[in-house]
Amino acid sequence: MWEKMTSTSKMSLKFICFFLCALIAPNLTGEDALLPAPQNISILSTNMKHFLTWSPVIIQGETARYSVEFQGEYEREYANESWIPICECSLITATVCNITEDISATVAYNLRVRADVGARRSEWGTLKVFFNRITTSLTPPLMKVIADGSHLLVELEDMGPAFQFCVLYWKKGQESRMQQKVVKEVRSMVHLDTMEEGTDYCVKAQTYVEAINRSSSFSQTQCMRAQGGTSKWLVTALISSAAFAVAALTLPFLTWKTSKSFQHFCCPIAILPDTLKVAEPPTQLIPCGSEEAEQCDVMVHVIPSQEVLRLWMQETL
Repeated sequence: MWEKMTSTSKMSLKFICFFLCALIAPNLTGEDALLPAPQNISILSTNMKHFLTWSPVIIQGETARYSVEFQGEYEREYANESWIPICECSLITATVCNITEDISATVAYNLRVRADVGARRSEWGTLKVFFNRITTSLTPPLMKVIADGSHLLVELEDMGPAFQFCVLYWKKGQESRMQQKVVKEVRSMVHLDTMEEGTDYCVKAQTYVEAINRSSSFSQTQCMRAQGGTSKWLVTALISSAAFAVAALTLPFLTWKTSKSFQHFCCPIAILPDTLKVAEPPTQLIPCGSEEAEQCDVMVHVIPSQEVLRLWMQETL
């Protein structure tokens, strides 16, 4: 009897469990269901440009958004193993994140990705192996060798401020006498050497990144024969120098002329009409030397009144 009751209780318990599971199962696909974490997390790094990629989290009829965080050596050792969000890769729909600006030191970094769909959120998917930018893949620069008259020139690809270039050049058949030029800043053209007419010259180059102390392999060798004649590069340099000299001579004159025109425009000279002019009487200046002045002083006499009266009476008589 007891055994029958026990069997009946077990059957009832199984039925209750099945019923509860049947009720809970539909809710697991609703708002409270946990999303799967992003998988296949990896880094593509070429020429000091780093990108984190992962496989998409597929939810039927909905779009997943992803957030990325990183942890450097400082955060791991001195900041309680904290993680720093990458603002440019917060709640994005793409499955790639440019982390170049965040990988700013040559140390080991860890990265992780999380998926969000509405109120649902996944666990963090973490990079399996730490990343160090020293492992970036370096490629040789794109270059173009030019023979301009007797001048050997090379045009190099601008790969960014972190890159320098080592350029090797030599006369064809004289590889043992290679010459080297280090280019730290990319310009439109780099002058390598003065060529001998009818001689072939060869050039190859490699990139170098000082921050990680690594170099790429060398580019394919390009050879060029000197053609002789007038150098376009030299003509351009002469024309530029002449234009600069003309500008230096004419600029002060143009500045002075402009200032005069501006002064005349702002402060014109007023001309008075003749009716408002005051005529001044001519003044005759009588020159008088020092000797004449002395003579004038000598000829002055004081005549008494009696003498004046006597002289008047003589004249009247």
